[in-house]
Parts: sequence; C-alpha cells; structure tokens
Amino acid sequence: MKIETISEQRCFDGVQGFYRHESHETRTAMRFAVYQPPQVRHGPVPVLFYLAGLTCTEETAAIKAGAQQHASQHGILLVMPDTSPRGAGIDGEDEDWDFGSGAGFYVNATMAPWSNNYRMDAYVAQELRSIVVETFSVDSQAIGIFGHSMGGHGALTLALKRPDTFRSVSAFAPICAPMQCPWGRKAFQGYFGGDQALWASHDATELIKAGHRAGPILIDQGTEDQFLAEQLSPAKFEAACQEYGQALRMRMQAGYDHSYYFIETFMADHIAHHAKCLQEIRSGRSS
Repeated sequence: MKIETISEQRCFDGVQGFYRHESHETRTAMRFAVYQPPQVRHGPVPVLFYLAGLTCTEETAAIKAGAQQHASQHGILLVMPDTSPRGAGIDGEDEDWDFGSGAGFYVNATMAPWSNNYRMDAYVAQELRSIVVETFSVDSQAIGIFGHSMGGHGALTLALKRPDTFRSVSAFAPICAPMQCPWGRKAFQGYFGGDQALWASHDATELIKAGHRAGPILIDQGTEDQFLAEQLSPAKFEAACQEYGQALRMRMQAGYDHSYYFIETFMADHIAHHAKCLQEIRSGRSS
C-alpha cells in the first residue's frame, strides 16, 4: 500500500508524522497521523490507536491531547486516524455535525448511500492496521486502542469484538450505550436503518451483555461533562460489566468536562495502562 507523507516533525526525540493514502475500504483518500517514539530506532515497538470524537480529524489528538511525551517515555507508537471518510460525494454528508463527515462512528454502514464509503470499523481494524504494520517498526501482536466520546465508543466496541487484535483498551468519556442516546440513535438509524441487531453489535453495553470480553478496561469520565446525562451513560456500561464479569476501572473525575483539557490531564494514566498491558503480553510471549 502506497502512502504519501504530508509532513514529519521531530517531537520528544521521536517523529510526529501526517500521511495520506487511497483507501479501498472507504473508496476515498484517507489521512492519518503517526507518532513514532525514539525506541523504533532499536526495534519494533507496541502500537496504540487513538480514535477521536465527533467533528474531529487526524490532527486533533496530535495537537491537543499531549500524548506524544508519554508515548515517547513508554516506547509506544501512536496511530491517529481521521473520524470519517471525506469528500465521498454523498448528498448531505456535510450538513450535520453529528452525522456524516466527521461522524463515522467507527461502524460499517449497511444503508445506501453510506454503505459504499462509511466503513470505519473495517478501515481502522483491518486496512489501517495493516498499513501501520507494513510501514512502521511495530510489534503486530501488541496493539491497543483508546479514544474519546464517539472515539471512546469505537475503541470499546472494536476491542470487545476483536480482543485478539486489540490487546488493551481504555476510553475518555465514551458513548457507552449508543442505542439509548440521541447521538447514537441518529447515527445508527442513518447507517443501519431499523436493524436493531446491527445497532447492538456496535453498542458496548449490549456487546458486554452478549458475552463479548476485552482486557481490563480503564474509563475516565468527568462529572461536569455537559454530555454526561443525555449522551454517555457510563453507569449503564459499568452495571453491565459488573453483572457479566468484564474487568473495568471506572473513574469519575470531579469537576472535569468533555474537553481536551480533561483528556490531557489523564493522558499519562492511559498511556501507562496500555504500556503495562502490552508489556505483559510481550513478556508472556517471550517467556
């Protein structure tokens, strides 16, 4: 797969790069960001995908999250994809901030006209993962995933459905039960129509109830998040994890909102969580 380098800059003794390629999953040009820690000079390193939220792009976390310094410390390569296809030529794709462009919800749409391009589940988990493994010096068996809001939803669902691919998982203020909130219902109706089984296959709370499991999950949620009550539903996810035996550390952070100031505050903890999980996997494999 040919990728184009848009830019590369030195950052915390590593390299922050931005890239573009033609995607066979979305049938559009896709952009993504990668932070390579300095440890790549000495051999393959673990990988951590970060999925951003509504209206965001591949630049958002690279600029706002403050993750590079922690990835440099732990020797983890960060991958930050865009949040949807761009320029697919679908009528109305740019009309709503919470559906279409910037709002791919990390699903494979089944309803026309979205089904031809909006395949972010397969794009992240298969196509982009393969590109990263083929292009950068990484350990393909030590991959984690995390994200924020819509991206937190994506991280949870992708990890629960593909635990052998994504070996560690965490989230900041994720949409935990999209079938039961306005953002999720709008997206799922548009991308899947009325098929409730498809809705449930992209809902983290429903996946837990259906028997899907991931590694230990870390979630940070601000108590002053303006979307907490109507859109995010962490209590529903926590209850499902407790009932069905999924390891979860849910941290309600007093006074924090939904912004990247919140994310930056707790980014070190999340990188450390993934570093520990992925190192245990690598150590166990070599023993």
